Amino acid sequence: MSTAFPQLDDDDLVARDALEVGTTATAAERGRRRVPWRFFAGRAAFYLFTLWAAITINFFLPRFMKGDAVSSYLARNRSVSPEAEASLRILLGIDTDKSIWQQYIEYWGMLLRGDLGISTLHGLRPVAEVLVAALPWTLGLVGIATIISFTIGTVAGAVVGWKRGSKLDAIIPVTTFFNTIPYFWLGLIAIAIFSSTLKWFPSSHAYDKGQSPEWSFDFIGQVIMHGTLPALTIVVASLGGWVLGMRNMMLTVLDDDYITVAQAKGMPNKRVLWGYAARNAVLPQVQSFALSIGFIVGGTIVMEMVFSYPGVGKLLLDATNAKDFALMQGVFLVITLSVLVANILADVVYAYLDPRTRQMES
Repeated sequence: MSTAFPQLDDDDLVARDALEVGTTATAAERGRRRVPWRFFAGRAAFYLFTLWAAITINFFLPRFMKGDAVSSYLARNRSVSPEAEASLRILLGIDTDKSIWQQYIEYWGMLLRGDLGISTLHGLRPVAEVLVAALPWTLGLVGIATIISFTIGTVAGAVVGWKRGSKLDAIIPVTTFFNTIPYFWLGLIAIAIFSSTLKWFPSSHAYDKGQSPEWSFDFIGQVIMHGTLPALTIVVASLGGWVLGMRNMMLTVLDDDYITVAQAKGMPNKRVLWGYAARNAVLPQVQSFALSIGFIVGGTIVMEMVFSYPGVGKLLLDATNAKDFALMQGVFLVITLSVLVANILADVVYAYLDPRTRQMES
């Protein structure tokens, strides 16, 4: 008696092959363990091209502006001889005897050597020295304030979204109201209340007049006192955006099936909130936070103007008014690099929080 074997069609063969290699979950687990080289290579190529484009624009943009750094410098120092003017143009890399292409090649050569040029606004000091002196103030103030604002806003937005329909919803219009107030006006109100009226905090500068930066408890206390009002202004002004963004994403995530299943299985609410809902809702916030961290280096120009704070934002404003193109290019370059680095870190964090990102691109 002969035994009849069933004929396997193409779908059966594919299913059998799938069973031999493992389930979909197993394949996904193996995919997570592989290093996503294609993902990193694609990102690296994109950021390298972006860096080249930004540096190229950074070179040409000041040269399209009316006037130049030498003319502005001569307007402030009329005793400079014609020979010194020619030498100064060569020193600044804007020699009229060279073509724009030659200047562009020399500009790249200077960047590769770490030479950002000299600043005519700061007594022909190297731009790198000027930036190094201003960066810590901006990073210390705006950076810490932005991190505090992001943390408080994200946590508050997650809780408000989780307890939607409760009295906590009142937080949204309050924070949004402060977010709509013009930044300089909010800073002036803070000075009027906490500095002029209550006299709790100083109204300007990063430390007391007549002091020089040093590592001492007295000086650090001065920095904290002078930086409290600007930092508080940044936190209050930007908090509404983080709260509203996280709350809206929570409302979207809470309608997904996996949240319903997790609650139906009897998982603790804290675990569902922070381990499932908030972890997925925070993903768009990460990209926004990366951009905020990147632009921290640029400083908040209005804030630094209102509080006379010696950061990079005020440095950029002064350089623009004085047509100090080398200093402008140095500030723009630092801002560009900071934005790129922040976005690279955001990609890494995003891929860690959501493995589907690196699976789809690996």
